[in-house]
Amino acid sequence: MKKNWYIIVTMSGYEEKVKENIERKIEATGIRNFVGRIVVPEEVVLDATSPSERIILSPKARLHVSNGKDVNKGDLIAEEPPIYARRNGVIIEVKNVRKMVIETIDKKYTKTYYILESAGIETGLKVGTKVKQGLPLSKNEEYICELDGRIVEIERMKKVVVQTAEGEQDVYYIPKDVFDRTRIKKGKEVKQGEMLAEARKFFAKVSGRVEVVDYPTRKEIRIYKTKKRKLFPGYVFVEMIMNDEAYNFVRSVPYVMGFVSSGGQPIPVKDKEIRPILRLAGLEEYEEKKKPVKVEMGFKVGDTVKIISGPFEDFAGVIKEIDPERQELKVNVTIFGRETPVVLHISEVEKIE
Repeated sequence: MKKNWYIIVTMSGYEEKVKENIERKIEATGIRNFVGRIVVPEEVVLDATSPSERIILSPKARLHVSNGKDVNKGDLIAEEPPIYARRNGVIIEVKNVRKMVIETIDKKYTKTYYILESAGIETGLKVGTKVKQGLPLSKNEEYICELDGRIVEIERMKKVVVQTAEGEQDVYYIPKDVFDRTRIKKGKEVKQGEMLAEARKFFAKVSGRVEVVDYPTRKEIRIYKTKKRKLFPGYVFVEMIMNDEAYNFVRSVPYVMGFVSSGGQPIPVKDKEIRPILRLAGLEEYEEKKKPVKVEMGFKVGDTVKIISGPFEDFAGVIKEIDPERQELKVNVTIFGRETPVVLHISEVEKIE
């Protein structure tokens, strides 16, 4: 006998618990013949108010992520190239410094200062602080700001000076987390091409969605936290053969209030309505229709449109909001008698005349 999809009504906030309880009970009783897949539909919500992590990189940095990619805490997201000796010579100086990067408000120009730790950073200066030309950056006033802007980076580094046989000096600034005392020490000879510091790797400190921004003088990776939100709070979707045994089996699970019913009889979900739920849950694939389109914003709020691709393909809805810059529409789609807002690209819909 073919299984149909039904909607279980649960106590709000206990949807996942109900799913776990049913699955655990199935394993214990072996009733899999009657009860199949169980789905709690969710959507990923992006907290775009401010990034949880921000990483400043040089233009030479290699990125391991791209715009819009989701990353997990601990994932490798970027690396700066290794530092090699440009010429033969002898290390004559190794000192602690603070790298301070100041960027103009229009983000077109930056100025980098390497302030000796012994000079001390002026009190109150931190990432995000606005600064003016002429402002002292160090307590001894040896370092003076040369442009109006904002501090975008402050980092502890090592200043390494290599003197060549000709008496010239090559200066290297090595981040402290890749500085190797056995490799770099005063009086040590170095040869041209010798590695002074290994590639510096950056790992995500939080899980979330990546935004990559390219500025004229640097790259920036921002990670925004994401969270999952129940699309239908208080509901769990279950695939089952509806008979007395299966009904009582599910109904007796803790936190289950009953089924969506009519006249006391559970109502099976229509194939058209369950299809987008299965797609969003990753249980049914759909073909993304990527075809070149001429982009014209021929829509207005209140228009009725048909969705022609994506999880909600073949559904109709009403436009509630239009974002011309992103070429996106917010469309209210009615599923199970409830309006559900869906964000769609204009290429994913067509107007119903």
